[in-house]
Amino acid sequence: MASAAQRRIKSISYAKYGYIFILPFFLVYFFFQFYPLINTFVLSFHGNDTTVKDYVGFDNYKAILFETDVNYDIIKGKDPSIRDLPAEEKKAARQAEQAKVNTAQQHELFTQSFKNTLILWFGNFIPQIILSLSLAVWFTDAMLKIPGKGFFKIVMYMPNIITAASVAVLFLSLCSESKYGAFNQILHSVGIVEDIESTNSDDFIRFINGKWEPRFVIMFIQTWMWFGNTMIMLMSGIMGINPSLFEAASIDGASSGQVFRKITLPLLSPIMVYTLVTSMIGGLQMFDIPFLFRKAGSDPSEHVRTVAVYIYEKFHTFGTVDASYGYSGAASVCLFIVTLCLGSVTFYLNRDKDAIAKKKQRKKLAQQAKIKNKQFGGLGI
Repeated sequence: MASAAQRRIKSISYAKYGYIFILPFFLVYFFFQFYPLINTFVLSFHGNDTTVKDYVGFDNYKAILFETDVNYDIIKGKDPSIRDLPAEEKKAARQAEQAKVNTAQQHELFTQSFKNTLILWFGNFIPQIILSLSLAVWFTDAMLKIPGKGFFKIVMYMPNIITAASVAVLFLSLCSESKYGAFNQILHSVGIVEDIESTNSDDFIRFINGKWEPRFVIMFIQTWMWFGNTMIMLMSGIMGINPSLFEAASIDGASSGQVFRKITLPLLSPIMVYTLVTSMIGGLQMFDIPFLFRKAGSDPSEHVRTVAVYIYEKFHTFGTVDASYGYSGAASVCLFIVTLCLGSVTFYLNRDKDAIAKKKQRKKLAQQAKIKNKQFGGLGI
């Protein structure tokens, strides 16, 4: 038998030291992540600027989500309904309509920002996943002997480790709408752009101040920065597939297309779901590159303002005439809810139906066995 000392040694638990080591993470998370998150929800139900402490309920959400009708005749004093009112009531009516103007502007800005966000995300995710999946399948094909695989992987992954702000500044220089812009010079050399000598010329491609041009540049930047990371993740998923499945398909005479459709894609679905969800979260929160592109032009483009840029602008106007603390909080909560819903739908549509069916079958058999045991007084036969 073990002695009392041995039993005491065996009963010592070192779990508390693990909790002590991870305690700093939870403290930092609480102060810098969790508390601001809760405070954002609270602020979304309060007013803006000097009224930030006033509870306004869902007014901020109504402002950014629903269009408001404005009677501009009342503001101008031309509406018959206020013509015979006392001066004080007439002034109050005008102020009320003027407040509606600000609400209508917030709705227009938010809806346009959300539209821009979806355009920029879809525009970079679709080519990114096609390119990444093609390269991942290519690099993991055992039949292909590609020299320098490691070099190509490093080169393709390197844009991912460069800060987005640095990349944005680089492309802003390349896309300059003057004779010094590298892209416009290239287009001039092939005859697409005729006049690049005059700084007042309208012949430049509007990579910064245009409507679709800056969108395409941002889509290209996002694709270029992230396709290497996505490729590495998909490669890890493909390399985790049992090689015997590919060998059996090769022996049976399956073509490369059939192997890709029948083996690679179905077994790669968990990694694909993860890639989709992470890309969706990052895409909906896209900020730095659109923000710098919007601020770079002489006329800031409204076509590249994302929801994250809208939140930043409303938040940083606090204390000014256009202060919108509450709108910023409401937009943040709306973005969180949209992300949560899209992520939940994605997981639901890509769930493992066979595993769910087997789990239900096991649960049914367990219930049947439990009922059968009760019939014999809880004793099995």
